[in-house]
Amino acid sequence: MYKLLFRAVLTRLDPERAHHLAFAVIRALPRVGLGRIAARACAPDPSLAVQTLGLQFASPFGLAAGFDKDGKGIAGLGQLGFGHVEVGTITAKPQPGNERPRLFRLLADRALINRMGFNNEGAAAALPRLRAAASSPNRPVIGVNIGKSRVVDVDDALDDYLESTRSLAPVADYLVVNVSSPNTPGLRGLQELERLEPLLTGVRDAAGATPVLVKIAPDLTDEQAERIAALVVRIGLAGIIATNTTLSREGLRTDAATVAAIGPGGVSGPPLKHRSLELLRLLRSLVPAELCIISVGGVETAEDVRERLNAGATLVQGYTGFIYRGPLWARQINRGLVRRAA
Repeated sequence: MYKLLFRAVLTRLDPERAHHLAFAVIRALPRVGLGRIAARACAPDPSLAVQTLGLQFASPFGLAAGFDKDGKGIAGLGQLGFGHVEVGTITAKPQPGNERPRLFRLLADRALINRMGFNNEGAAAALPRLRAAASSPNRPVIGVNIGKSRVVDVDDALDDYLESTRSLAPVADYLVVNVSSPNTPGLRGLQELERLEPLLTGVRDAAGATPVLVKIAPDLTDEQAERIAALVVRIGLAGIIATNTTLSREGLRTDAATVAAIGPGGVSGPPLKHRSLELLRLLRSLVPAELCIISVGGVETAEDVRERLNAGATLVQGYTGFIYRGPLWARQINRGLVRRAA
């Protein structure tokens, strides 16, 4: 049914417009009877529960940042079976993001290109929504992904991140420092160790008891990833999320002229799978077994999730597959994981 709807209707809509329509339905779920039905039908099997970050996750599979930018749909997304929902990226200051169009489908690749630019309403607006979500019963684990405000110079990034941290860490189950989006000028430069260490140390200290993770780019070299892994261990961060979207256009099935016409932005979905898995294996070989690694990038099926778990991921996230697989995606993955374990 969803495949037919996607091909016949949704692909005719601007991708961002289609996202807003779908998200409106998800946000409405808790307010209508369908939400309770969905929660019963999509609840992960208890055997899938994972303990990490001092928290219990109902499933190892969660929704990556980017889908719910402002923490408006956490309850509905939890009812669809995601073990955790990572909201954001949220910035200290509200910002509209880049000009539209800024989200594009690569249908032949089951992928997306986005250059959203951290469009969000800001930390102050997100705070009461996150506080309410955190106090709700039967909610998923809530991660909060924070980034640099576009109007803030890279040299002043620490104070900007700290503003978001002090506001949002108390209402987050875990906090993610995003230094890897390709769509904010200068942001990826924060992955250089001389900038990254004071940033992560400052956020760690300001976050108090809330676990802090860092999200890295797939376009890092292995040597750069190794240095970041060593830093994370040395300063006692809770974990690493690998990876964000990629700037690479290699191996795409979509016509090169079409890709070129879209312009800049990060690619997500299956084209990212190989590098994401490669970095996961590298990182797991370098860090203690108890350190949380969340693997994301090119995950679409239960087999993909199982492959990441077997490769050393503590948890797994997806996003692009939600667009192509539809609202029962998390349920399909959770059921597939249980069947494979049987």
